Amino acid sequence: MSQFFQIHPDNPQARLVRQATDIIRNGGVVVYPTDSAYALGCQIGNKAALDRIRRIRRLDAGHNFTLVCRDLSELATFARVDNTVYRLIRNNTPGPYTFILRATSEVPRRLMHPKRKTVGLRVPENAIAQALLGDLGEPIMSVTLIMPDEDLPLIDPYDIRDILQHDVDLVIDGGYCGMEATTVIDLYDDVPVILRAGKGDTAPFSD
Repeated sequence: MSQFFQIHPDNPQARLVRQATDIIRNGGVVVYPTDSAYALGCQIGNKAALDRIRRIRRLDAGHNFTLVCRDLSELATFARVDNTVYRLIRNNTPGPYTFILRATSEVPRRLMHPKRKTVGLRVPENAIAQALLGDLGEPIMSVTLIMPDEDLPLIDPYDIRDILQHDVDLVIDGGYCGMEATTVIDLYDDVPVILRAGKGDTAPFSD
């Protein structure tokens, strides 16, 4: 049975944030809000937690997981980018974008696309997500909470608890955060390719 925390969307309670990050550190899978939709998250490199998320979402080995970061200070650790790409990302973060980038050796192989060796990276503009990331001190390995055979993310924390109470360790109720997934921008070849138009404006990445 999962735990259920109601965390204030603008002023997250530090006690609950710490309890949530303790769950992540101990190998738990959590549902948490972002600036685009609710997400499933776990600790980087935790294979058991990763496998649980794969089962919940029924994801194949080719699915790119996303490293959700507090800011761009961790970018060079996990991705290879040139100055032009860095400026483009910096000018559009925090925000509802996922960037597909060349992964560095610091990224666990199981998180990379098996052929392209890429990883998704994003910086959300959400107070709860930012509080979790600040307390955790490292990115959260994440995917959008879209159930198998569905096109849109789950949006109601109470529905999420009912559906996933035996599959996750914690559901964070952070209020309504939308039902539109991130806009996904592939920067593998340094030229932006829009893979998915979502909540983020695509204009900065179009010719």
